[in-house]
Amino acid sequence: MISQFKTLKEECYEANIQLNNLGLVIYTFGNVSAVDRGRGVFAIKPSGVPYEDLKPEDIVILDFENNVVEGKMRPSSDTKTHAYLYKNWEDIGGIAHTHATYSVAWAQAQRDIPIFGTTHADHLTADIPCAPPMKDELIAGNYEHNTGIQILDCFKEKQISHTEVQMVLLGNHGPFTWGENAAKAVYNSKVLEEVAKMAFLTRQINPEAPRLKDSLIKKHYERKHGKDAYYGQK
Repeated sequence: MISQFKTLKEECYEANIQLNNLGLVIYTFGNVSAVDRGRGVFAIKPSGVPYEDLKPEDIVILDFENNVVEGKMRPSSDTKTHAYLYKNWEDIGGIAHTHATYSVAWAQAQRDIPIFGTTHADHLTADIPCAPPMKDELIAGNYEHNTGIQILDCFKEKQISHTEVQMVLLGNHGPFTWGENAAKAVYNSKVLEEVAKMAFLTRQINPEAPRLKDSLIKKHYERKHGKDAYYGQK
């Protein structure tokens, strides 16, 4: 029988395979989800399944209360984090989580990624935030749900818009990214990893390297995303 969620499962499957193809995950680490707002459900990778073994029909469908709607496998262990973000940020359509090397290194260092160059500014105008490590009482509680709270609290405390900065590092853990769909969430994961790598190398070459000046941040961001953007084709 053809699943009523066939299209959503295929979107989620393709995004997870792309995460692997881009070298952002190893073994079974990482996951991508895709949401269907109209039906109040999201699709996510099953837990612990190697990417080379993953099939579209393996993708698990859940509601925003973490109830399995369709699927025989156990969903990703990060499912509650995805559900929390979908419930609280109603304009996002996909979420990705990786353990990519340079992104994780910055998270383990508990450091924001400074905006050093125009590659960073082509995508966002702020440093990439790193949330502080989770408090003990939250770790002892509903850990994955509380990871979602950790992300939202970081954005509130730093007064950052999740629509402008579609990525975050969790102290001592790793990155989450999101976007209007699952493919964009994966795109943002790749951008984050490359910017993290460039920032690391910049600091190695010159520990006193300055942040990109405001005029260049503004120019590079607005030529791609501003009202008079002229990058690319119409």
